[in-house]
Amino acid sequence: DDYRRTIDALRQARSDMTFSSDFIVGYPGESDADFTDTMRLIEDVQFAQAYSFAYSARPGTPASTSPDALSHEEKMQRLHVLQARLLQQQRTFNQQMVGQTLPVLFEKPGKQAGQMVGKTPYHQFVHVEATDHLLGSTMAVTITAAPGNTLTGTIITSNQAHAA
Repeated sequence: DDYRRTIDALRQARSDMTFSSDFIVGYPGESDADFTDTMRLIEDVQFAQAYSFAYSARPGTPASTSPDALSHEEKMQRLHVLQARLLQQQRTFNQQMVGQTLPVLFEKPGKQAGQMVGKTPYHQFVHVEATDHLLGSTMAVTITAAPGNTLTGTIITSNQAHAA
């Protein structure tokens, strides 16, 4: 509840704020109710991005010898359910970016020739057609598509910005 109140207060202060988190499912002793609560939190917050993992024992830790360990199958089933919902939320968020112009910091060349990859303020990867002279620079990019987990965009030139 404290976490939800904090998220609500942040969203009231900045309606454009998004959230990312890390989730571990299948920690020893995690009940069905605990997992349901985690899924309810994910629904309440609507994460723009998240990382998730199944618990794996670390030798020498108290949890590694817990008698309440979940089966591998149960952990994988929960992870699948969790990741499917998180991915759906991420794709929904990415689709909302199509048509918007965002600042993008270019970090590296893309896998294709003549392509650069950068990140939005929301930490989404954006692919654009450009040369590596943009490396380290921030440019305005209009998002044109949201294929999969990334975005595709077109760099706004100074001529386009003045015409708008």
